[in-house]
Amino acid sequence: MSRRVVVTGGSVVTGLGTDADEFWKRLCNGESGVSNIERFDPSEYKVRFGGEVKPFVPSDHMKIDSKEVKRLDRFVQFAMVAAHKAIEHSDVDLQEGDAFRHGVLVGSGIGGLIEIEEQHSRLYDRGPSRVSPYMIPKLMVNAASGNISVRWGLRGPNSAIATACASATNAIGDAFKLIQHGTADLMVTGGAEAGITPMGLSGFARMNALSTRNEDPPGASRPFDADRDGFVIAEGAGILVLEEYERAKKRGAPILAEVLGYGMTADASHMTAPDPEANGASRAITLALNDAQVNPDQIDYVNAHGTSTPLGDKAESTAIQRVFGSHAQKLAVSSTKSAIGHLLGASGGVEIVASVKTITDQVIAPTINLDTPDPDCPLDYVPNTARDAKVNMVLKNSFGFGGHNACLVLGKVD
Repeated sequence: MSRRVVVTGGSVVTGLGTDADEFWKRLCNGESGVSNIERFDPSEYKVRFGGEVKPFVPSDHMKIDSKEVKRLDRFVQFAMVAAHKAIEHSDVDLQEGDAFRHGVLVGSGIGGLIEIEEQHSRLYDRGPSRVSPYMIPKLMVNAASGNISVRWGLRGPNSAIATACASATNAIGDAFKLIQHGTADLMVTGGAEAGITPMGLSGFARMNALSTRNEDPPGASRPFDADRDGFVIAEGAGILVLEEYERAKKRGAPILAEVLGYGMTADASHMTAPDPEANGASRAITLALNDAQVNPDQIDYVNAHGTSTPLGDKAESTAIQRVFGSHAQKLAVSSTKSAIGHLLGASGGVEIVASVKTITDQVIAPTINLDTPDPDCPLDYVPNTARDAKVNMVLKNSFGFGGHNACLVLGKVD
């Protein structure tokens, strides 16, 4: 069985906006959601900025009891709000139909890091009897999927993906396959992350993975720029509603785009550095194109992983050139992370919402802060200004620590 799968809803929680329309408008305007961190005092840290969601009060966005909020880690709160808005956007009544055909698959690279830090402090400062009984269900990577399932009564496939920065794209790809192969009819899927914590910030900084432009946070994330010096840590969520095409069409759903193909591979070369030859990334792109049954020259736009790291951006550019050949010079490629930073396991979810918006609005969001092109990244990265364009097919790339590569192909539905 092979069924068509479409996107009927999507929303985000980011430092650039807490719904899809606000986020997209500001993204296309070339604004930045990166600023100084306020959740804790970062003055003693090597890096003091990030893509923080502020302010964020879940009850401002959905009906949710304050007691329930206290039992959810921040990454789950992000996921719940994004899911609520995505489900509203899809105009679907989840009480209709077979609940065992409605599922959830939400990825996270780290899970409840805030809860881990808080309970670790309680344990050592106040003793084991003071550790919260809610600690485990708050910190689990599958807490987002589980809570979404409970709240909306989704009894079908329910899982969580943890493949570092590829988590959300893997989650969406796996959800796509569950519908395509007939296991589910509807999936709520994407990613959520809340890694801007003392441990998260210091850990990534100690790896020398982060930009240290403390004097210019909005200009710190600069994918494909010769002066890039690392990624900007960010937080939030991106959630979509995927449905089987005939079902969505029958109920008059807003059909935004079609998921056409999915590919994933491993670099098998290093835990944190990309394969400099981009063999794994190239193969993942090729597998996604083959799965979609499209030729490379049918792709109009690539929403890049584009993290702003020296090695990563170069490897991704190499992969695109290898797969697309001469067509690579005709492709528009841009990085959403230039404006919002890197949401780690949630990044693919937010960026696929942006990719869907690219298709529906026929506008390509820019790569901001691209002032000095890197000769090793010789493609059209849509520098600094959004562009009207005819976009029928989009490739979305996500690559994560551990050598995880995940790619999706999305298409316009006429």
